[in-house]
Amino acid sequence: MTKRFPGVVANDEVDLRVERGTVHALLGENGAGKTTLMNVLYGLYEPDEGRVVVDGRPREFDSPRDAIDAGVGMIHQHFMLVDPMTIAENITLGNEPERWFGLAVDRERAREEVVDLSERYGFDVDPDARIEDVGVGVRQRVEILKALYRGADVLILDEPTAVLTPQEVEDLFGVFAELTDQGKTIIFITHKLREAMTAADEITVLRGGENVGTVPAADASRERLAELMVGREVLLDVDRSEATPGETVLDVRDLVVEDARGVRAVDDVSLSVREGEVFGIAGVDGNGQAELVEAIAGLRAADAGEISFRGRDVTGWSRRDRIDAGMAYVPEDRQERGLVMDFDLVGNGLLGSQHARPYASNGRIDWDAAREHAEEIVADYDVRPPDVDARAVSLSGGNQQKFVVGREFARDPRLVVASHPTRGVDVGSTEFIHARINALRSDGRAVLLVSSKLEEVQSLSDRLAVIYEGAFVDVVDPEAVTEEQLGLLMAGERPETDVSVDREASR
Repeated sequence: MTKRFPGVVANDEVDLRVERGTVHALLGENGAGKTTLMNVLYGLYEPDEGRVVVDGRPREFDSPRDAIDAGVGMIHQHFMLVDPMTIAENITLGNEPERWFGLAVDRERAREEVVDLSERYGFDVDPDARIEDVGVGVRQRVEILKALYRGADVLILDEPTAVLTPQEVEDLFGVFAELTDQGKTIIFITHKLREAMTAADEITVLRGGENVGTVPAADASRERLAELMVGREVLLDVDRSEATPGETVLDVRDLVVEDARGVRAVDDVSLSVREGEVFGIAGVDGNGQAELVEAIAGLRAADAGEISFRGRDVTGWSRRDRIDAGMAYVPEDRQERGLVMDFDLVGNGLLGSQHARPYASNGRIDWDAAREHAEEIVADYDVRPPDVDARAVSLSGGNQQKFVVGREFARDPRLVVASHPTRGVDVGSTEFIHARINALRSDGRAVLLVSSKLEEVQSLSDRLAVIYEGAFVDVVDPEAVTEEQLGLLMAGERPETDVSVDREASR
């Protein structure tokens, strides 16, 4: 399979063979060609060379409808569900059974078909529940049922565990086993090496648009897979010294923040972050993390409580004032909050500093200095393509993320508020970003880290809070707590063993 775009070969004569009734994982760096290959297989892109063969029959897909007709379904990373509609309505949407010669939808029959489908594959879903009232684990199952309802035999899942708790990940892998036992075939894209080794039968690694190897999962190691992905040895474990915290840099007291609907998203949260330490926050997306860090960073007003930065009350300060005072922010949504997508990298590198020296003087921007700054970020963080005149929209999501992280870390901040800093970033760049966070800590800077990746937040944090429904459930020692205990806390449940540290230490 070969697919070209202007100036780049995304897939270069890639061969991929997937056996029926197996789980096949697809690994690779950002820009390695994984998503392009899957989009070809799903009919979103037309290949320049090569062919797709399903059950021994060559097929040509001009659209996803052709792929679906051939038994290929795709579940995207961002769920494509209609929140006010029921589970049954979402699953049958666009393919509803009809009555009265097509004049009306047979809703009762649609519900019965969904119940039968759910029972056949061992899914536990309530067909009458509304999507807006169910958790992300159930939504994931609804997406899979949507594909199965349309007759999919091959299911492609893009980063399917990105927003799941460890227990929900385990449940999803149980679903994989049930589906493959019934002859279905699973292809899933993931950045998580352990999950690929746990769930897959075989693992294919793409690098630079080429297939650099397919290995049985039973014979794979994290180190070998990472080396295949990056082309060099990768340090997977964070090596850091004992923390020696100094003075308090950030102090948050009794913070209350409402979301856009007027609902209390952050409920009376208190925390502190000191010089030379990383304070981590773990939780399933949507439990108030976004509103919390946006209030701290100055992008959202606090409804109650106080935010102090380096001994000064900054609760009412603007984002610009907080940047000038030494607060950097890596946002959760790089496209919405971190970049102007139509700006080139020179302009994006200036964001937040366009009024300050050395990039501006007397209201005029020094574009030579701005270009030099962007070039340094691109070089230091291996942003691809290394072209500062490229618009942000032309970069892959992982390269957009690397640029935002590079810009914020280059501010020489006293505090970094980092929300999902390695989301969508490949293993090599993750290693680099982790090393930079560790270097900030060693240099006496304070870091507030929010991440849904448990391995990341445990390995980098000195103290770890777990957030659920807008409040801290517990503050734990990241080295002592287990992944299972964290998963229970993230679901709002208490583990049998007490894993708390002194709660006053977080205040």
